[in-house]
Amino acid sequence: MPSPTTSTPRIAVVGAGPGGLTCARVLQRHGIAVTVYDHEAGPDARDQGGTLDLHEDNGQIALREAGLLDDFLRLSRPEGQEMRQMDAKTGAIGFHHVPGDGERFKPEIDRGLLRGLLLDSLAPGTVRWGHALRSVEGPAKGPRLLRFADGTAVEADLVVGADGAWSRVRRAVSPATPRYTGVAFLEAWFHDVDERHPEVAALVGPGSAAAADGERGLFAQRNGGDHIRVYVVQRVPADWIAAAGLTVRDTDALRVLLLDRFRDWSPRLRRLLSDNDGPYVDRPLHALPVPHAWEHDPSVTLLGDAAHLMPPLGVGVNLAMLDACELALALAHHDTVGDAVRAYEKTMLPRSADMQRLLDGAAEGLLSDEQHEPHEPDGL
Repeated sequence: MPSPTTSTPRIAVVGAGPGGLTCARVLQRHGIAVTVYDHEAGPDARDQGGTLDLHEDNGQIALREAGLLDDFLRLSRPEGQEMRQMDAKTGAIGFHHVPGDGERFKPEIDRGLLRGLLLDSLAPGTVRWGHALRSVEGPAKGPRLLRFADGTAVEADLVVGADGAWSRVRRAVSPATPRYTGVAFLEAWFHDVDERHPEVAALVGPGSAAAADGERGLFAQRNGGDHIRVYVVQRVPADWIAAAGLTVRDTDALRVLLLDRFRDWSPRLRRLLSDNDGPYVDRPLHALPVPHAWEHDPSVTLLGDAAHLMPPLGVGVNLAMLDACELALALAHHDTVGDAVRAYEKTMLPRSADMQRLLDGAAEGLLSDEQHEPHEPDGL
């Protein structure tokens, strides 16, 4: 595939999350060289987050193109598709979806397990760890210069921003920055749940359980390895913890505050606030302006949250992986990088704009007390 500057285009993907790694995997399957740069020190530098449901109509399509669908289905948890919507005051189950035998529309997989599957599929040395991007420089028609925090720099004919909500690649094509949605998650963890927290394990079941009263909510997800993650959902200022005179490390004081705020809730559900293991994680929800687009640049493009950050309601990683797959296929099937990027964005931008509009303000839906199939947050 020739490019305007070289016969073998230098493709740099920034971000070794599911989107960036999917892009690299599909490119390599088509014989196209690619390098992925990530700011973390290595693949095990931090906990990779909770569980993800990969849908048949987007995330699984990407895995099929990556040649990894069968491996995913072997590793995934189809039973994780079970969902319970509960009454906040009584704890009674209202809506209850139990997946049928062979149902595979959106089986669950831990984010770390998915990342490992993708990493193991790449050629050795594809990912360059410890490369925190500082800037993307150079003319729109390339080549572009990527400068990293350690003082090194590399040239690329195409820079793919797969670097998430606070993308530095995005700055090369768009001035947009994420805005706080007015809704925040506080994440809590439960470990060895079947032995140490049997009541919580029974409450949540093999999938997820949610409850809300119109002002606040709880969403619990079964993860692999006998873990459960709970997201405490509140409509609060972004600095609500500091405003209470606390920090996120003040676990006991935060627990007292939460138990007071949820004092009218069912005692069964309040266990999700009183029995958690270890500290909380503060996760205010942000989103990009709706719609988010930019002028075509043949040497820089974006995918996933870098392109269309939305509330984490079960579509983020799926869209990121579909974006990645389509971009890689466009690069494989067009004569120039610029033509490939234009073709990719022609499909991706309208699709993401439609989804942004659909989910604009939808974080509020996590607080709804109506008994229906609950929104399912991505495993953050």
